Amino acid sequence: MIRFRKAVLMIHGFAGGTYDEENLAFDLELDKKLDVYSFTLPGHDKSIIIKVKKEDWVNACEEKIKMLIDSGYKDIYVIGHSMGGVLASLLATKHKEVKKLVLVAPAFEALDSKDGNINVFGSIKKAPQIIKTYSKDEVISRMTKMPIPMIFEFQKLIKEYQDLPAKISCPTLLIHGTNDQIVPISSSEKLYDELNVSVKKFLVVEGATHDMFKGKKKDIVMDEIHSFLRNTPNEKKNRINI
Repeated sequence: MIRFRKAVLMIHGFAGGTYDEENLAFDLELDKKLDVYSFTLPGHDKSIIIKVKKEDWVNACEEKIKMLIDSGYKDIYVIGHSMGGVLASLLATKHKEVKKLVLVAPAFEALDSKDGNINVFGSIKKAPQIIKTYSKDEVISRMTKMPIPMIFEFQKLIKEYQDLPAKISCPTLLIHGTNDQIVPISSSEKLYDELNVSVKKFLVVEGATHDMFKGKKKDIVMDEIHSFLRNTPNEKKNRINI
């Protein structure tokens, strides 16, 4: 059975969950031309992520997109936030059914890292600075959810897929906040330069944190994503600050 509606597959980040993007999901679900799908990555349904390998996250994403393809979707839009942006990029390079890609603060670098190598203790030292931007309870909850072995799995994932941006071929919307304390905006600036696609847009959100869909400019961000998914892309490359 061929489906004429478009499928939207949303992938959350490390130590996160579908609740991080729920505002965007609710907005897109109102569109009669879109079917929205989200899921929880392995291990993230627990208070502490344990006994999970990077391959489990990759395989879970593969299972979801293959389910959509087998269900008859010919056009699939993938949205990835943080680590989900790395996983979304992987799907875009492997499946021709992925027609558009949205990367929100994609974690090709994260915390205190360089070339995929995370300085765990350096990242812990940044906690007081991060708490100033996010609520104390939120920071503690996220940090206790990710024991060091899982951080290393995260590190191995982003290190293995450092070269993905150059392999992406579909229209891509890249979004990043200037006050992101988790993933440096310089990472997305580099990614934007590496994207070798005819349609790419870089939305720089002034003052926005890593928690992109719950900040003061969340409505503008969601409108930009919705517009990107709904409209036929033109051959252009641009960077916009909002």
